[in-house]
Amino acid sequence: MDGGLPPGPSLPRLAQVARWLARPVPFASEQRARFGDAFTVHIEPRPWVMLADPDAIRELFTAAPDVAHAGEANEILRPILGSHSILLLDERAHLRQRRLMLPPFHGERMLRYRDVMREATERAIVTWPVGQSFAMRPHTQAITLEVILRAVFGVESDAAAERLRVPLDRMLRWFGDPRVVGVVSALGPEHPVVSRTLGRMLAPVDEALYALIAERRAAPDLAEREDILSLLLLATDTQSASPTGTGEAGEPMTDAELRDELMTLLTAGHETTATALAWAVERLVRAPGALDRVAADAAYRDAVVKETLRLRPVLPIVLRRLTRDARIGGREYAAGTTLAPCILLVHRREDLYPEPHAFRPERFLDSAPGTYTWIPFGGGVRRCLGAAFAEEEMRVVLETVARRVRLEPAGPPERVRRRAITLVPARGARVRVA
Repeated sequence: MDGGLPPGPSLPRLAQVARWLARPVPFASEQRARFGDAFTVHIEPRPWVMLADPDAIRELFTAAPDVAHAGEANEILRPILGSHSILLLDERAHLRQRRLMLPPFHGERMLRYRDVMREATERAIVTWPVGQSFAMRPHTQAITLEVILRAVFGVESDAAAERLRVPLDRMLRWFGDPRVVGVVSALGPEHPVVSRTLGRMLAPVDEALYALIAERRAAPDLAEREDILSLLLLATDTQSASPTGTGEAGEPMTDAELRDELMTLLTAGHETTATALAWAVERLVRAPGALDRVAADAAYRDAVVKETLRLRPVLPIVLRRLTRDARIGGREYAAGTTLAPCILLVHRREDLYPEPHAFRPERFLDSAPGTYTWIPFGGGVRRCLGAAFAEEEMRVVLETVARRVRLEPAGPPERVRRRAITLVPARGARVRVA
């Protein structure tokens, strides 16, 4: 096999990085129009091959876990999430962690968290100014952080929530700054300046998380609790997962593993869901009658969630690194190649979604999204564990907002702007309570 990479833009790497960071949608769309459904870009020191063909993406997502590594491709997240994060693991270690974490996120358990989601939304709504323009995204961030603190971390008192909220919010705001991500990407997490700054930001968060884990381990009612942290503390795996001796059969998660997974759930579930909710509101207030329909029609609510995540995916790509030579999408790639299924491009294919740039929830009323044509949560064995939780949270929050207040847009439609690795409304989804 030749293992050669497909063609791509000839701009210097710094110019490609600048365009990708500043205007990801036009940059990716221009390259696809010029080079087709597979093209090479230079964003990181290692090139990425962006994929926009659902068939090629299906082949990659269904490749054996020992052929396509997602954890290895997510290496830049290690300093924040930790080495035990499910996003950083591959093969047997990843499968073990996924088995331990999956049960709390599926089935009837989702219904038990609905009250937490609704109450958090109602508390936020009473703080919204009437008749004044304000950005919705900070408020959806407050909602999703409270949901994580109560449903995931199991924090019950306002005082305990505040002790966690302060360091967590400070860390999330810092890590969400695109300048920080740019510096970390440019210098690398091991650079002394980056390492010291990361340590300073993470120390109070780690202290709070380890204190919470210790307190919960000692809780007399641990076995009766329904929050995700408590369920993870009780979870044990029936299969040995790691040839290195980590995670033998029957062992629960260690404190270090729990810390890393809590950090993962926080960073992956807070920013992303908050942003998706802000985009949903930003789109809905510009569609006459849509919010009234959200309040009354459960099927339409679900379609709104699907269409929001199609048109405004929070993450533009996912990454996989090949561990050995593989044929994907009719092309031979060498071991070490990084492939990047491009969510932005797949979701804007006219052959899949007529009028792809229009917000039309109705497109999902009569047909379910395809496994490899609607990929806001990735796919295969690496599909986001919290996908069901996030979609349910969006439905509950949007229903509560639509029933409690009447919103209207406060300005023109908002373009996509990058915030760290997420794509957010440029002005925070500005609205007004009528």
